[in-house]
Amino acid sequence: MKKYLSTLAGASLLATLTGAMTLGNVTEVSASANNTIQWAGCGITKKAFMKELATAFEKKTQVKVVLNGGGATKGIRQTAGLKVDMGGSCRMTLPEVERKELHVSLHPVAWDALAVIVNPKNPVKSLSTEQVKGIYLGKITNWKQLGGADMPIKLYARKGKYSGVGYAIRQYLFQDSSQEFVTENMVRSSGPLEKAIEKEVNAIGITGISSARKRNVKVIGFDGKAPDYENIKNGSYGLYRPLYLVTSPNPSKEVRDFVAFAQSSEGRGIIRDNGTVPYRDALGLMSKMVLYGFDVN
Repeated sequence: MKKYLSTLAGASLLATLTGAMTLGNVTEVSASANNTIQWAGCGITKKAFMKELATAFEKKTQVKVVLNGGGATKGIRQTAGLKVDMGGSCRMTLPEVERKELHVSLHPVAWDALAVIVNPKNPVKSLSTEQVKGIYLGKITNWKQLGGADMPIKLYARKGKYSGVGYAIRQYLFQDSSQEFVTENMVRSSGPLEKAIEKEVNAIGITGISSARKRNVKVIGFDGKAPDYENIKNGSYGLYRPLYLVTSPNPSKEVRDFVAFAQSSEGRGIIRDNGTVPYRDALGLMSKMVLYGFDVN
């Protein structure tokens, strides 16, 4: 795998490892002049805690945060292009894929886990790494092969290879960001994936636990571990990754204040109350992340 070559990317990585970026005294941009912050990005982050953070922040500062989804790539690139004031991402920047991703700063605020989800009527309780890989490669095609009912497996997967979930699955399970998935059911974002699995008894997919827990789906075990709060916090559930706020290098005061609020004790309490692990509650997890987000194959 190739390593990041850019010093700017290296600076972004260093900031992620230490848990925050220094915003300092910077020139404000004009997008937030009307006391509104436009946010776009990772649907998992949006559903997990952004609504609650935005509501509390507006009550505290009278600055409204308008939330739009669209995925991690949109959050990073629209922030880089100054089309929004702030983004949300569940992956690190990938400047070797798209150079404009150099021109943002990442601010880690929480930990999320990739959750394998099925319909609530599905009797399967847990899958191994090899079983999940077999499903994505089209080698396991019937639930009967996994101890379930005799019915075809309907895999739902994210369309974008560099979406937060799509990239993470490819890196964690296959160590190959170009890996193709064998399914006709490719969706643009996590929302449609989760909704399909709510409705279809033979469906399966992977999404973020932070949003899955708010859906009528069944989260099953992975390699014998459940993606619950404690297992994510202590690192015993292996498929975890940070959730970031994304800013331009010169964010407005309102954006700087929101990032500070999200990382404050009050903001961490809101994230925690939503069942998600605040980033600073488990700083040791970053040292275990030997693969995800650091390389592109």
